[in-house]
Amino acid sequence: MDGNSVVVPAINSASSVCCLRSLGKRGITTIAVSEKGSPPAYWSRYVDETVHVPSFTDDVVAYKDGLLSLARRDDVQAIVTLREIDVYVLSKYRDEFAEHITPTWPSMETLQTAQDRVRLVEAAADAGVRVPKTRLLSEVENWDQKQIVKGRYAILASEYVDSYSEQEYGFAGTTMYLESGSEPDRERVQAEMGHDPIVQEYVPGEEYAVWALYDHGDQVATCLKGQVRAYQYEGGTSVCRETVEMPELREAGQILLDQLDWHGPAAVQFMRDDESGEFVLLEINPRFWVSLSCAVRAGLDFPYYLWRMATGEPILIDEEYEVGVMTHLLRGELVHLHSVLRGTNPYINPPAFRTRAWEVAKSCYDQPNFDYLTLDDPGPFVRDILNLADGVTDLFDATSDSESNVSGEVEREESADQPSR
Repeated sequence: MDGNSVVVPAINSASSVCCLRSLGKRGITTIAVSEKGSPPAYWSRYVDETVHVPSFTDDVVAYKDGLLSLARRDDVQAIVTLREIDVYVLSKYRDEFAEHITPTWPSMETLQTAQDRVRLVEAAADAGVRVPKTRLLSEVENWDQKQIVKGRYAILASEYVDSYSEQEYGFAGTTMYLESGSEPDRERVQAEMGHDPIVQEYVPGEEYAVWALYDHGDQVATCLKGQVRAYQYEGGTSVCRETVEMPELREAGQILLDQLDWHGPAAVQFMRDDESGEFVLLEINPRFWVSLSCAVRAGLDFPYYLWRMATGEPILIDEEYEVGVMTHLLRGELVHLHSVLRGTNPYINPPAFRTRAWEVAKSCYDQPNFDYLTLDDPGPFVRDILNLADGVTDLFDATSDSESNVSGEVEREESADQPSR
Protein backbone atom coordinates (compact mmCIF):
# COMPACT_ATOMS: atom_id res chain seq x y z
CA MET A 1 0.00 0.00 0.00
CA ASP A 2 1.35 3.42 -0.92
CA GLY A 3 -0.69 5.54 1.53
CA ASN A 4 -2.07 7.57 -1.34
CA SER A 5 -5.76 6.64 -1.48
CA VAL A 6 -8.94 8.65 -0.99
CA VAL A 7 -12.50 7.36 -0.49
CA VAL A 8 -15.16 9.13 -2.57
CA PRO A 9 -18.86 8.23 -2.14
CA ALA A 10 -20.15 7.47 -5.64
CA ILE A 11 -23.51 9.16 -5.25
CA ASN A 12 -26.03 10.16 -7.91
CA SER A 13 -24.58 13.64 -8.07
CA ALA A 14 -21.87 15.03 -10.30
CA SER A 15 -19.96 16.25 -7.25
CA SER A 16 -18.58 12.74 -6.78
CA VAL A 17 -17.41 12.63 -10.40
CA CYS A 18 -15.81 16.04 -9.96
CA CYS A 19 -13.85 14.78 -6.95
CA LEU A 20 -12.70 11.67 -8.79
CA ARG A 21 -11.53 13.69 -11.78
CA SER A 22 -9.77 16.28 -9.67
CA LEU A 23 -7.91 13.80 -7.49
CA GLY A 24 -7.36 11.14 -10.13
CA LYS A 25 -5.69 13.59 -12.50
CA ARG A 26 -3.17 14.34 -9.75
CA GLY A 27 -2.18 10.71 -9.38
CA ILE A 28 -4.10 10.12 -6.14
CA THR A 29 -5.60 6.63 -5.95
CA THR A 30 -9.39 6.91 -5.90
CA ILE A 31 -11.75 4.44 -4.23
CA ALA A 32 -15.37 4.97 -5.27
CA VAL A 33 -17.86 3.52 -2.77
CA SER A 34 -21.57 3.06 -3.24
CA GLU A 35 -24.57 1.11 -2.07
CA LYS A 36 -25.82 1.11 -5.68
CA GLY A 37 -24.88 -1.29 -8.44
CA SER A 38 -23.59 1.05 -11.11
CA PRO A 39 -23.61 4.76 -10.23
CA PRO A 40 -22.29 7.23 -12.84
CA ALA A 41 -19.03 7.71 -10.96
CA TYR A 42 -18.12 4.04 -11.42
CA TRP A 43 -17.79 4.72 -15.13
CA SER A 44 -15.17 7.42 -14.74
CA ARG A 45 -11.71 6.72 -16.13
CA TYR A 46 -10.36 8.22 -12.90
CA VAL A 47 -11.74 5.46 -10.65
CA ASP A 48 -9.03 3.07 -9.50
CA GLU A 49 -11.18 0.86 -7.27
CA THR A 50 -14.87 0.36 -6.52
CA VAL A 51 -16.25 -0.90 -3.21
CA HIS A 52 -19.81 -1.81 -2.32
CA VAL A 53 -21.04 -0.60 1.09
CA PRO A 54 -24.35 -1.21 2.88
CA SER A 55 -27.13 1.28 2.25
CA PHE A 56 -27.56 3.92 4.95
CA THR A 57 -31.31 3.89 4.26
CA ASP A 58 -31.34 0.29 5.53
CA ASP A 59 -28.85 0.62 8.38
CA VAL A 60 -26.86 3.73 9.29
CA VAL A 61 -24.48 1.79 11.53
CA ALA A 62 -23.76 -0.74 8.80
CA TYR A 63 -22.98 2.13 6.42
CA LYS A 64 -20.64 3.58 9.05
CA ASP A 65 -18.93 0.23 9.46
CA GLY A 66 -18.44 0.01 5.70
CA LEU A 67 -16.68 3.38 5.63
CA LEU A 68 -14.72 2.55 8.76
CA SER A 69 -13.37 -0.65 7.24
CA LEU A 70 -11.93 1.47 4.44
CA ALA A 71 -10.53 4.07 6.85
CA ARG A 72 -8.64 1.28 8.60
CA ARG A 73 -6.71 0.47 5.43
CA ASP A 74 -3.09 1.60 5.50
CA ASP A 75 -3.35 3.26 2.10
CA VAL A 76 -6.47 5.37 2.84
CA GLN A 77 -5.74 8.93 3.93
CA ALA A 78 -9.11 10.70 3.53
CA ILE A 79 -12.86 10.30 3.08
CA VAL A 80 -14.70 12.98 1.12
CA THR A 81 -18.08 14.16 2.41
CA LEU A 82 -20.68 14.67 -0.32
CA ARG A 83 -24.01 14.00 1.42
CA GLU A 84 -25.59 14.93 4.71
CA ILE A 85 -25.43 11.30 5.79
CA ASP A 86 -21.70 11.12 5.05
CA VAL A 87 -20.80 14.00 7.32
CA TYR A 88 -23.33 12.84 9.93
CA VAL A 89 -21.74 9.40 10.18
CA LEU A 90 -18.19 10.75 10.25
CA SER A 91 -19.06 13.35 12.88
CA LYS A 92 -21.14 11.05 15.08
CA TYR A 93 -18.42 8.41 15.09
CA ARG A 94 -15.55 10.88 14.87
CA ASP A 95 -13.37 9.18 17.47
CA GLU A 96 -13.50 5.85 15.64
CA PHE A 97 -12.49 7.39 12.32
CA ALA A 98 -9.89 9.71 13.86
CA GLU A 99 -7.89 6.66 14.94
CA HIS A 100 -7.13 6.03 11.27
CA ILE A 101 -7.53 9.23 9.23
CA THR A 102 -7.38 12.96 9.87
CA PRO A 103 -10.89 14.40 10.26
CA THR A 104 -11.76 16.95 7.59
CA TRP A 105 -15.31 17.44 8.82
CA PRO A 106 -16.91 19.30 11.76
CA SER A 107 -17.45 17.97 15.27
CA MET A 108 -20.86 16.52 16.08
CA GLU A 109 -21.74 19.55 18.19
CA THR A 110 -21.01 21.91 15.30
CA LEU A 111 -22.75 19.66 12.81
CA GLN A 112 -25.88 19.60 14.95
CA THR A 113 -26.03 23.38 14.68
CA ALA A 114 -25.79 23.14 10.90
CA GLN A 115 -28.27 20.29 10.45
CA ASP A 116 -30.81 21.55 13.00
CA ARG A 117 -32.24 24.66 11.35
CA VAL A 118 -33.68 26.01 14.60
CA ARG A 119 -30.22 26.03 16.17
CA LEU A 120 -28.70 27.36 12.95
CA VAL A 121 -31.04 30.34 12.83
CA GLU A 122 -30.22 31.15 16.45
CA ALA A 123 -26.47 30.93 15.83
CA ALA A 124 -26.69 33.06 12.69
CA ALA A 125 -28.76 35.72 14.44
CA ASP A 126 -26.20 35.83 17.26
CA ALA A 127 -23.49 36.38 14.63
CA GLY A 128 -25.40 39.29 13.09
CA VAL A 129 -26.49 37.47 9.93
CA ARG A 130 -30.04 38.17 8.82
CA VAL A 131 -32.34 35.16 9.14
CA PRO A 132 -35.98 34.50 8.19
CA LYS A 133 -38.53 34.36 10.97
CA THR A 134 -38.53 30.70 11.97
CA ARG A 135 -40.85 28.70 14.22
CA LEU A 136 -41.85 25.10 14.71
CA LEU A 137 -45.04 24.15 12.87
CA SER A 138 -46.68 23.31 16.19
CA GLU A 139 -46.08 26.87 17.43
CA VAL A 140 -47.47 28.87 14.49
CA GLU A 141 -50.73 30.74 15.04
CA ASN A 142 -50.79 33.31 12.20
CA TRP A 143 -51.25 31.99 8.66
CA ASP A 144 -52.00 35.30 6.92
CA GLN A 145 -48.51 35.80 5.47
CA LYS A 146 -46.40 34.04 2.87
CA GLN A 147 -44.65 31.13 4.53
CA ILE A 148 -42.92 27.87 3.70
CA VAL A 149 -42.67 24.60 5.58
CA LYS A 150 -39.47 22.54 5.48
CA GLY A 151 -37.73 19.98 7.63
CA ARG A 152 -36.25 21.18 10.89
CA TYR A 153 -33.43 18.71 10.36
CA ALA A 154 -31.40 18.07 7.24
CA ILE A 155 -31.84 14.35 7.88
CA LEU A 156 -33.83 12.30 10.36
CA ALA A 157 -31.60 10.21 12.60
CA SER A 158 -31.12 9.25 16.23
CA GLU A 159 -29.19 12.42 17.14
CA TYR A 160 -32.22 14.50 16.16
CA VAL A 161 -35.39 12.43 16.54
CA ASP A 162 -35.86 10.45 19.75
CA SER A 163 -38.01 7.80 18.11
CA TYR A 164 -35.20 6.85 15.72
CA SER A 165 -32.79 4.07 16.61
CA GLU A 166 -29.08 4.35 15.86
CA GLN A 167 -29.60 2.30 12.71
CA GLU A 168 -32.52 4.28 11.27
CA TYR A 169 -32.45 7.06 8.67
CA GLY A 170 -35.26 9.22 7.32
CA PHE A 171 -35.78 11.89 4.67
CA ALA A 172 -37.04 15.12 6.21
CA GLY A 173 -39.40 16.02 3.36
CA THR A 174 -39.54 18.61 0.59
CA THR A 175 -40.35 22.29 0.95
CA MET A 176 -44.04 23.24 1.00
CA TYR A 177 -45.26 26.68 -0.11
CA LEU A 178 -48.32 27.61 1.92
CA GLU A 179 -51.28 29.54 0.60
CA SER A 180 -51.68 32.77 2.58
CA GLY A 181 -54.62 32.57 4.95
CA SER A 182 -54.87 28.79 4.75
CA GLU A 183 -53.81 26.73 7.76
CA PRO A 184 -52.28 23.36 6.81
CA ASP A 185 -53.29 20.09 8.44
CA ARG A 186 -50.54 20.07 11.06
CA GLU A 187 -50.88 16.44 12.06
CA ARG A 188 -50.79 15.29 8.45
CA VAL A 189 -47.72 17.40 7.65
CA GLN A 190 -45.93 16.23 10.79
CA ALA A 191 -46.73 12.62 9.94
CA GLU A 192 -45.53 12.99 6.36
CA MET A 193 -42.28 14.67 7.41
CA GLY A 194 -41.70 12.36 10.35
CA HIS A 195 -41.11 15.17 12.87
CA ASP A 196 -42.24 18.67 13.81
CA PRO A 197 -40.91 20.75 10.87
CA ILE A 198 -40.26 24.47 10.78
CA VAL A 199 -42.26 27.29 9.25
CA GLN A 200 -40.27 30.20 7.81
CA GLU A 201 -41.29 33.49 6.30
CA TYR A 202 -41.02 33.45 2.52
CA VAL A 203 -38.25 35.73 1.28
CA PRO A 204 -38.56 36.63 -2.42
CA GLY A 205 -35.29 37.00 -4.26
CA GLU A 206 -32.39 35.27 -5.99
CA GLU A 207 -30.35 32.45 -4.47
CA TYR A 208 -26.63 32.72 -3.77
CA ALA A 209 -24.07 30.66 -1.91
CA VAL A 210 -20.69 30.92 -0.26
CA TRP A 211 -18.65 27.80 -1.01
CA ALA A 212 -15.84 27.39 1.47
CA LEU A 213 -13.22 25.12 2.96
CA TYR A 214 -12.08 25.77 6.53
CA ASP A 215 -9.26 24.28 8.58
CA HIS A 216 -10.12 24.43 12.31
CA GLY A 217 -11.74 27.85 12.04
CA ASP A 218 -9.29 29.26 9.48
CA GLN A 219 -10.45 29.95 5.94
CA VAL A 220 -8.60 27.95 3.29
CA ALA A 221 -10.55 28.92 0.17
CA THR A 222 -13.85 30.62 -0.66
CA CYS A 223 -15.85 30.93 -3.87
CA LEU A 224 -19.16 32.72 -4.41
CA LYS A 225 -22.00 31.44 -6.57
CA GLY A 226 -25.15 32.91 -8.02
CA GLN A 227 -27.91 30.49 -8.97
CA VAL A 228 -29.05 30.87 -12.56
CA ARG A 229 -31.56 28.00 -12.73
CA ALA A 230 -32.71 25.19 -10.44
CA TYR A 231 -34.71 22.01 -10.95
CA GLN A 232 -37.89 23.95 -10.21
CA TYR A 233 -38.33 27.36 -11.74
CA GLU A 234 -38.99 28.77 -8.25
CA GLY A 235 -35.67 27.47 -6.84
CA GLY A 236 -34.03 24.50 -5.16
CA THR A 237 -30.95 22.50 -6.09
CA SER A 238 -29.12 24.27 -8.91
CA VAL A 239 -28.80 22.95 -12.44
CA CYS A 240 -27.07 26.07 -13.76
CA ARG A 241 -24.92 28.35 -11.65
CA GLU A 242 -22.31 31.07 -12.10
CA THR A 243 -19.35 32.29 -10.05
CA VAL A 244 -19.75 35.84 -8.75
CA GLU A 245 -17.94 38.32 -6.51
CA MET A 246 -20.08 40.20 -4.01
CA PRO A 247 -18.38 41.54 -0.86
CA GLU A 248 -21.60 41.58 1.19
CA LEU A 249 -22.26 37.92 0.35
CA ARG A 250 -18.70 36.91 1.16
CA GLU A 251 -18.87 38.72 4.49
CA ALA A 252 -22.17 37.12 5.49
CA GLY A 253 -20.86 33.62 4.83
CA GLN A 254 -17.56 34.18 6.55
CA ILE A 255 -19.17 35.72 9.64
CA LEU A 256 -21.34 32.64 10.12
CA LEU A 257 -18.58 30.09 9.48
CA ASP A 258 -16.24 31.99 11.78
CA GLN A 259 -18.95 32.04 14.44
CA LEU A 260 -19.23 28.25 14.18
CA ASP A 261 -15.44 27.76 14.20
CA TRP A 262 -16.01 25.65 11.10
CA HIS A 263 -13.84 22.75 9.97
CA GLY A 264 -14.13 21.12 6.54
CA PRO A 265 -16.16 22.04 3.45
CA ALA A 266 -19.43 23.96 3.59
CA ALA A 267 -21.91 25.72 1.33
CA VAL A 268 -23.77 28.56 3.03
CA GLN A 269 -26.98 29.27 1.13
CA PHE A 270 -28.57 32.72 1.03
CA MET A 271 -31.51 34.49 -0.53
CA ARG A 272 -30.94 38.08 -1.61
CA ASP A 273 -34.09 39.90 -0.53
CA ASP A 274 -35.71 41.65 -3.52
CA GLU A 275 -36.84 44.54 -1.34
CA SER A 276 -33.85 45.27 0.90
CA GLY A 277 -30.99 43.72 -1.07
CA GLU A 278 -29.82 42.01 2.12
CA PHE A 279 -28.62 38.42 2.16
CA VAL A 280 -30.92 36.20 4.22
CA LEU A 281 -29.68 32.83 5.40
CA LEU A 282 -31.36 29.73 4.00
CA GLU A 283 -29.17 26.90 5.33
CA ILE A 284 -25.69 25.41 5.56
CA ASN A 285 -24.78 22.31 3.59
CA PRO A 286 -21.93 20.93 5.76
CA ARG A 287 -20.10 19.08 2.97
CA PHE A 288 -19.14 19.52 -0.66
CA TRP A 289 -21.94 20.95 -2.73
CA VAL A 290 -23.71 19.47 -5.77
CA SER A 291 -22.25 22.05 -8.18
CA LEU A 292 -18.64 21.49 -7.09
CA SER A 293 -17.44 21.42 -10.70
CA CYS A 294 -18.25 25.11 -11.08
CA ALA A 295 -15.73 26.17 -8.43
CA VAL A 296 -13.10 23.79 -9.77
CA ARG A 297 -13.53 25.04 -13.33
CA ALA A 298 -13.25 28.62 -12.01
CA GLY A 299 -9.83 27.85 -10.57
CA LEU A 300 -10.37 26.61 -7.00
CA ASP A 301 -9.67 22.88 -6.73
CA PHE A 302 -11.51 22.20 -3.49
CA PRO A 303 -11.16 18.37 -3.59
CA TYR A 304 -7.39 18.70 -3.87
CA TYR A 305 -7.28 21.27 -1.07
CA LEU A 306 -9.20 18.83 1.13
CA TRP A 307 -6.69 16.11 0.27
CA ARG A 308 -3.83 18.41 1.27
CA MET A 309 -5.57 19.13 4.58
CA ALA A 310 -6.05 15.42 5.25
CA THR A 311 -2.41 14.62 4.55
CA GLY A 312 -0.99 17.57 6.46
CA GLU A 313 0.47 19.27 3.40
CA PRO A 314 0.46 23.06 2.98
CA ILE A 315 -2.20 24.54 0.72
CA LEU A 316 -0.95 27.21 -1.64
CA ILE A 317 -3.54 29.14 -3.65
CA ASP A 318 -1.80 31.43 -6.11
CA GLU A 319 -4.75 32.97 -7.93
CA GLU A 320 -8.27 34.16 -7.29
CA TYR A 321 -11.08 32.26 -8.95
CA GLU A 322 -12.49 33.43 -12.26
CA VAL A 323 -15.77 35.32 -11.99
CA GLY A 324 -18.51 34.61 -14.54
CA VAL A 325 -17.84 30.88 -14.99
CA MET A 326 -21.09 28.99 -15.59
CA THR A 327 -21.69 25.23 -15.47
CA HIS A 328 -24.74 23.11 -16.29
CA LEU A 329 -26.36 19.82 -15.40
CA LEU A 330 -27.87 18.98 -18.77
CA ARG A 331 -30.72 16.74 -17.66
CA GLY A 332 -31.41 19.20 -14.87
CA GLU A 333 -31.90 21.93 -17.46
CA LEU A 334 -34.52 19.74 -19.14
CA VAL A 335 -36.32 19.16 -15.86
CA HIS A 336 -36.23 22.91 -15.21
CA LEU A 337 -37.93 23.56 -18.55
CA HIS A 338 -40.50 20.92 -17.70
CA SER A 339 -41.27 22.74 -14.45
CA VAL A 340 -41.76 25.96 -16.43
CA LEU A 341 -44.34 24.20 -18.59
CA ARG A 342 -46.17 22.24 -15.93
CA GLY A 343 -45.18 23.48 -12.48
CA THR A 344 -47.25 25.66 -10.17
CA ASN A 345 -46.32 27.79 -7.18
CA PRO A 346 -48.58 30.07 -5.11
CA TYR A 347 -45.94 32.80 -4.86
CA ILE A 348 -44.04 32.77 -8.16
CA ASN A 349 -45.42 32.66 -11.70
CA PRO A 350 -43.38 30.65 -14.20
CA PRO A 351 -41.40 32.55 -16.85
CA ALA A 352 -42.41 32.41 -20.50
CA PHE A 353 -41.34 29.01 -21.81
CA ARG A 354 -39.88 30.28 -25.10
CA THR A 355 -37.84 32.91 -23.29
CA ARG A 356 -36.52 30.43 -20.76
CA ALA A 357 -35.76 27.81 -23.41
CA TRP A 358 -33.75 30.40 -25.34
CA GLU A 359 -31.86 31.34 -22.18
CA VAL A 360 -30.98 27.70 -21.53
CA ALA A 361 -29.82 27.12 -25.10
CA LYS A 362 -27.80 30.33 -25.24
CA SER A 363 -26.01 29.75 -21.95
CA CYS A 364 -25.13 26.18 -22.92
CA TYR A 365 -23.76 27.46 -26.22
CA ASP A 366 -21.85 30.37 -24.71
CA GLN A 367 -20.41 28.33 -21.84
CA PRO A 368 -20.47 24.61 -22.68
CA ASN A 369 -19.27 23.54 -19.24
CA PHE A 370 -21.16 20.48 -18.04
CA ASP A 371 -21.18 18.64 -14.72
CA TYR A 372 -21.02 15.14 -16.19
CA LEU A 373 -20.23 15.52 -19.88
CA THR A 374 -16.54 15.94 -20.77
CA LEU A 375 -14.69 14.72 -23.85
CA ASP A 376 -11.87 13.09 -21.88
CA ASP A 377 -14.19 11.26 -19.45
CA PRO A 378 -17.59 10.60 -21.09
CA GLY A 379 -18.42 7.45 -19.12
CA PRO A 380 -20.26 9.08 -16.18
CA PHE A 381 -22.52 11.04 -18.53
CA VAL A 382 -23.43 7.88 -20.46
CA ARG A 383 -24.07 5.88 -17.29
CA ASP A 384 -26.15 8.69 -15.78
CA ILE A 385 -28.42 8.80 -18.81
CA LEU A 386 -28.80 5.02 -18.83
CA ASN A 387 -29.60 4.91 -15.12
CA LEU A 388 -32.20 7.65 -15.27
CA ALA A 389 -33.87 7.19 -18.66
CA ASP A 390 -36.73 5.02 -17.43
CA GLY A 391 -37.31 7.00 -14.26
CA VAL A 392 -37.31 10.37 -16.01
CA THR A 393 -39.72 9.08 -18.65
CA ASP A 394 -42.12 7.92 -15.95
CA LEU A 395 -41.89 11.24 -14.15
CA PHE A 396 -42.46 13.30 -17.28
CA ASP A 397 -45.59 11.26 -17.96
CA ALA A 398 -47.04 12.22 -14.56
CA THR A 399 -50.40 13.92 -14.47
CA SER A 400 -50.78 17.58 -13.67
CA ASP A 401 -52.23 16.65 -10.25
CA SER A 402 -48.85 15.22 -9.23
CA GLU A 403 -46.79 17.73 -11.15
CA SER A 404 -45.56 19.51 -8.06
CA ASN A 405 -43.69 16.32 -7.14
CA VAL A 406 -42.10 15.62 -10.52
CA SER A 407 -39.08 17.88 -10.30
CA GLY A 408 -38.64 17.04 -6.65
CA GLU A 409 -38.39 13.33 -7.38
CA VAL A 410 -35.75 13.88 -10.06
CA GLU A 411 -33.94 16.33 -7.79
CA ARG A 412 -33.78 13.84 -4.93
CA GLU A 413 -32.45 11.17 -7.30
CA GLU A 414 -29.66 13.52 -8.30
CA SER A 415 -28.95 14.98 -4.89
CA ALA A 416 -29.56 11.89 -2.75
CA ASP A 417 -30.37 13.13 0.76
CA GLN A 418 -29.28 16.69 0.21
CA PRO A 419 -31.90 19.22 1.24
CA SER A 420 -33.07 22.06 -0.92
CA ARG A 421 -34.79 25.35 -0.33
